[in-house]
Amino acid sequence: MESAGRARLPLVRLLLLAGAALILIFGALNAVLDHFLYWPTPEVSRADTRSVRLKSENETLKVWELHPDAQAALIYFGGNAEDVSANIPDFDKAVPERAVYLVNYRGYGGSSGRPSESGLTSDAQTVFDWVAARHTHIAVIGRSLGSGVATALAAHRPVERLVLVTPFDTIANVASDHVRWLPIRWLMRDRYDSTARMSGVHAPILVIVAGQDEVVFRTRSDALIASIPPSQRRTILVPEATHNDINTFSVYWRSLKEFLQAPASTQ
Repeated sequence: MESAGRARLPLVRLLLLAGAALILIFGALNAVLDHFLYWPTPEVSRADTRSVRLKSENETLKVWELHPDAQAALIYFGGNAEDVSANIPDFDKAVPERAVYLVNYRGYGGSSGRPSESGLTSDAQTVFDWVAARHTHIAVIGRSLGSGVATALAAHRPVERLVLVTPFDTIANVASDHVRWLPIRWLMRDRYDSTARMSGVHAPILVIVAGQDEVVFRTRSDALIASIPPSQRRTILVPEATHNDINTFSVYWRSLKEFLQAPASTQ
């Protein structure tokens, strides 16, 4: 009995070591996946545009502000490697009747901290609450990664209208489309499951899809669209657009302006 007990002891240690090794491997994989999901942009300066600094949990967010005296507002959440300040001239011209707030995610463009799903979705609510104290109606736009952030926000706050550009059902499915040899759906810590959250969204929704999207495949956008009640959604396909150039097409801005300016009863 004593010798059997001694024989089992190394096995227990071996199992513990194997378990610790697996934890380290999964931790390393998660770190690698986070690196590919988030591509923080450096801070930039613009003499022509004011920025505000908002406290969110223990972080400070830098948010670009346009037309702050307007009654209605628009909040913009960008892609995973997007410098949102590059959109300032377009929004300044396209939406002069709304205040516009372009959010630098934590870790991006002068905002402190490190990006994560829990952090970005919490920050989105902080920004919304700050904007809601200053404006009567708030529309929200989310592009690519930002579509997941915007959907999460709209599921928890009274968003007036929601625009989703090159959106997906879940970011885990997007990653799996590109890395089929890894069980990536089970490995990703940040999932941005917009289909699961969509039942909590009651605002009218405009979905803008790039016909040649090489990042978010059409099946991912179609799966998201299918989760939105037909009476609640409007879908625009830009056939020649790719994931990164969709905003260069006139139909993009025309559709956005029409959706934001239409009376609520016609949405």
